Formats: sequence, structure tokens, C-alpha cells
Amino acid sequence: MKVLVYSTRPSTRETFDAANQSHRHELIYTEARLAPETAALAKGFPAVCLFVNDTADAPALDRLAGEGVTLIALRAAGFNNVDLPRALDLGIKVVRVPAYSPHAVALILTLNRKIHRAYARVREGNFSLEGLMGFDMDTKTVGIIGTGKIGAIAASILKGFGCRIIVSDPYKNEDVAKFAEYMTVPQLLAEADIVSLHCPLTPESHHLIDAGTLADMKPGAMLINTSRGGLVDARACIEALKIGHLGSLGLDVYEEEADLFFEDLSDQILQDDLFARLLTFPNVVITAHQAFFTRTAMDNIAETTLKNIDDAAADSYPNAVGSESFRLKKG
Repeated sequence: MKVLVYSTRPSTRETFDAANQSHRHELIYTEARLAPETAALAKGFPAVCLFVNDTADAPALDRLAGEGVTLIALRAAGFNNVDLPRALDLGIKVVRVPAYSPHAVALILTLNRKIHRAYARVREGNFSLEGLMGFDMDTKTVGIIGTGKIGAIAASILKGFGCRIIVSDPYKNEDVAKFAEYMTVPQLLAEADIVSLHCPLTPESHHLIDAGTLADMKPGAMLINTSRGGLVDARACIEALKIGHLGSLGLDVYEEEADLFFEDLSDQILQDDLFARLLTFPNVVITAHQAFFTRTAMDNIAETTLKNIDDAAADSYPNAVGSESFRLKKG
């Protein structure tokens, strides 16, 4: 099948070309992100492959359909960037990669042991330990919001550290329930020393963490988000950090990341004042949506995406998006 791959980086081309040797699709790469203005690039392509910051809203989908696109292959687990009802109306199938290298514990360990601050100190010849004290993981309660494939593995890993695991999800994962206690989001926030988000972004979960839910968290708790930026109200986090109620914050995603992440902006002035303010806190670690970025994950993403396209060519859609919903609410 002829596929236009949007938002291409060198690592994308490398892994997809390697995986495609056994699938033999015609892959055409573009660095452009999908938007209504760039949808015309897909003329003559029955399929497009999208990444997390491509915008498949109704205007873009209308243009894609007009150019003959009938399949969107997401090379990600999340699908909040696709207007699914409009895609359904247009007869465009949407498939995704349900899980890949779902190990997102590094931010917790970095914030706990303050590795980011220690690294900077040592490079400057400062070997003082003042302000670098962490805690033993086995003394803490970790709250996992979202126990799908990624959340379940994160919970299992953290259980291995000796943590007490509490979880919240409208759909119980029986494997997780063997070692974790399910409860409501407010109950979880009140009890957890560390809160880690592993749920998709939907209208119901947008700003799941806001001023109200932050106030419900234990004073000094750690918040981790490696899912989607829109789950967290960054402005509310700044206020909670300023008064010391939020103990530390680890973000691999950011609500307005599309204008920042995956680009080298080191010689430019950041225009996002909110993001710049977050960078000033010593108890905040931000990475540029790299939690997924391992060799194994990239290989898995490429292989699963191309297999999804194989299946679509055979009119089979085992990883189709559209039937599932995630109704997680603050209450």
C-alpha cells in the first residue's frame, strides 16, 4: 500500500525502512505535520501514518478524504488528535499501536533522588549533598490512574520496588487487582504519595488534574504525567508548586507541546511563558515526550504500524480505534 508518513524524523525513517523490508509498502516520508493546510500532500495516497502532534481534526479529515485517503495508521497509542466521529462519517478507518515499551518509572526515580540537580552540581565541581535527600520507595503509596496495558506494567514495576499500589480506572484490570486496590480518583489522590497518569486524553479526562484535584492531593505528593499533556492543567500546577502543596512534578508531555517538542529551539527565545515558568522550579523535571523513545519501542511501533496496514489491506482491523471509550472523571 502507498503510505504518506507525516512528521518524519531520521529515527522514523530508519526504523520504518528496516521494518518495511518484510512488509513492502510504498512509504513516502514528509517532515510536515498533518494540518488542514498540509492534507493536500496526501493526494493519491490511500493511507497516511500520523504521530502524536499531527492534527486530524474535521477540516484535515475532510481534505484527506477528498484526496482519497481511507486509512489513518497512528504510530502511537493515543488517539486524541483524531476527530473519530468525523473519520467514521467519512469512512476513514483509524488504527493504532496499543502498547510499546510501556516503562515510565524513570521520572519518579529522577525526581526522588534529584539526579537532575546532582548531575548539574558535579559538572560545576559542587559535591555537596545538601538538598539532594530522597526517600525509600518501599515506604510510599503510588496511585496509578489508568490501568490499561501501559498503566498495568507501570503498576507492576512499582510494586517490585515494594510500594503500596492503589489504582483508579472505570474498567477493572483483573491482573492488576491481584496486587493493587481499586478506588475512586478522589480517594486515590487523598492517599497517594506519588500519582502517575496512564490514561488517554478524552473530553472527560481533559484537565483531570486541575486546581481542585491538586488541592485533593496529599501535601508534598509527586505528580507524574507520561500520557497526554491535556490531562494536566499546567497553570494550576505552577500555583500548587509555588505554595509547596505539590511536592514535585515530572512531565514527559505538555498541553501545548506541538509548538515545542521534537524541534531544536536552543537558539531561540521560548514564547510559551507557562512552559518557561515550569522550567524555573528545581523540583520539576520535563522531558520532550521521550518516554517512548527506546530502540525496542521504535522497532515495535514500526512493526505494529506496518502490520496494521497489512491487516487493513486485507479488510481486517484488530487495532482499530473508535469502539472503545474512556469515561474517567474526577469523581
